[in-house]
This record gives sequence, structure tokens and C-alpha cells, in this order.
Amino acid sequence: MRKIIHIDMDCFFAAVEMRDNPALRHIPIAIGGSRQSRGVISTCNYPARAFGVRSAMPTGQALKLCPQLTLLNGNMEKYKAASKQIRAIFSRYTDHIEPLSLDEAYLDVSECTLFQGSATRIANDIRHSIFTETGLTASAGIAPNKFLAKIASDENKPDGFFVITPAQVTDFVKTLPLKKLPGVGVKTAARLNQLGLHYCADITDAPLPVLLKHFGGLTDTLLKRSQGIDDRPVCNNEQRKSLGVERTLEHDLLHYTDCVETLSQLLPQLQRRLEHYANTAAGKTTPIQKVGIKLKFSDFRQTTVEKQGQPLQLDKLLPLLTEAWQRRQQQGVRLIGLQIGFKTDALQQLALPF
Repeated sequence: MRKIIHIDMDCFFAAVEMRDNPALRHIPIAIGGSRQSRGVISTCNYPARAFGVRSAMPTGQALKLCPQLTLLNGNMEKYKAASKQIRAIFSRYTDHIEPLSLDEAYLDVSECTLFQGSATRIANDIRHSIFTETGLTASAGIAPNKFLAKIASDENKPDGFFVITPAQVTDFVKTLPLKKLPGVGVKTAARLNQLGLHYCADITDAPLPVLLKHFGGLTDTLLKRSQGIDDRPVCNNEQRKSLGVERTLEHDLLHYTDCVETLSQLLPQLQRRLEHYANTAAGKTTPIQKVGIKLKFSDFRQTTVEKQGQPLQLDKLLPLLTEAWQRRQQQGVRLIGLQIGFKTDALQQLALPF
């Protein structure tokens, strides 16, 4: 039985700013682009969240919810330095570390002998070390697998921890809302609700043909996670699942040809990022599985059109752009993105349990 810890830093970028400037600690702040540049919020502190401000929210909307919001440009080099310091702390406890981003990671401490092998005490010692050495707080989830550990780390935020022991898994997942499962976004959650499926206990009793009809390849993940099953190991090769570039436009685009022009500018940016990634150890043998175009419209709806085996060439991307453009419902386009998905172990479909 694995012992997995998911460490998630609390409002990381904002926390670094508050640490370095105590005057910011008790006022609502956010890291993000300006209203004039049609930016979005990267992260915000908890006083800002009390007003409804959230990450990925347009800056203009955030300022309407919280007019007194202090907006900061952010300093990525400073955040990277703090992240490096935190990862060095992780390495004292285990070599099995899977970073998910600058501010979160999985740790497999199954073989760690500290604290008589207690994953809970190890997690709390990690949190204590992070606070003592960086002045930042972290939340932790402790569970027998990655999926549950990530769910657990969100239970007692900020600066908290939550434990799901092997004996508690069955009862815990029964009442877990399906919207918390990986891969279940707003649209999938709505479709589940329409079928009368709200909690993990509901889906385990649902007819398999119905699930396959409505959810296709996601069915396997839904069924396994609903039973608390996740056999994925903690991988420390940092292999990417995707790579992309996007641009929020100064003015909404109302003509298809303008979208083509923007896409033609994004393509060389992505090609440069791909070339850089291909020169890393993780990227040398990572084939491209799919290419996608993302559009966000004036009403903030967004759509993505993807195709497998698609060459990264402008003429080959235009049919994807055309399909996405046709979904605009007479709205303008405020953001265009171009992304590629890599063929990795994490993307391989699991066998369905018949």
C-alpha cells in the first residue's frame, strides 16, 4: 500500500508577495494582468477570495467584485526561487517526487523511515520545514494514492492537512461529489446531474452502456476514481502532457481572417517552445499526439477543437480554426490559443472493467 502526500502551497504567488511586503497581508491582493490589457487573475489571497475573486477570472470582473483589490504584476523569478527552495525540502524525505507546477507536488513516502514511517507526521514535518525556512504555508493531503491525496489537500485549506487512511477510502468516496473527479468539468458535471448522478456512490450503480454512451473514454476514469482506485505511480521524470501558447487580444476579433493572422503569429512561438522542450531530457522521446485550437469568445465561452496526428503547419491548422470559429454564435473572439498534447503514459486509456 502506497503512502502518498500531495503538498499544495497556499495562494503561492500572492503568499510570496505578502511575505516580502507585510503591508499586503490583510488586504485583498491578486497577481494578474491589468484591466486595460484584458488580463486575467493568476492567483489571489484569501481576503480577495472572500469577495469572490478567483484564479483565471478576467481582471475587469475581479475589480468589479472587489474595487479595492490591489493588483500586482508578479515576479516569476522570485516565485521560481521559492519553488526551488521548497523542492529541496521535499528531497530530504524522498526521491519519489512528482512536481505538478511551481506550487504543488506529489511525494511517495512509502519507503521513508522517518517518524516510524508515519505519512501524517512526515507531511506535517514537511509543512513545518516549509514555513520555518520560507515563511510560506502549505496544505497537505495524505492518502493511499495520488487522486485521493490531491482531493484531501483541498479539504482543510489554508495551512491544513487531511488524512484518508486505506480503511476510510470506501466511505470517503461514497459521498464525494462527482464534480471533484479529474476530468469532470462544468459540462460533464451538468450531464452527470441530468442523469441523476451526483456522487461517486451513484455512478458505481449506473448501467455501463449508459455511461459509455454519454462519457465514452472518460467512463473508465469515472468508475475507478468513484471506487477510490488510482494505480498511477509518482513519476519524477517531469514529462509534460501538453505545451501551448495563447494570446488575449486587445480588441475582440470579428473577422475570421484576423483570427488566421493571429494564429500565424502564435505558431512560430509554439514551434520555438517545442524546440526548446525537445532539447530537454524529458522531451527527447516524447511524440506529439494531438494539436488543438482554443477560442474564447466575447461572452467568455470557450471551445477547443483537437485532432490527432495533426502536423504543426498553418494550412493544416486552418480546418480546426474554422470549426472553432463556427461555434462563436455571432460573438467576437477575445482569446486564441494553440496547443499540442504529447503521448505519455498518463494519457494511455485504461482497460474498461467489464
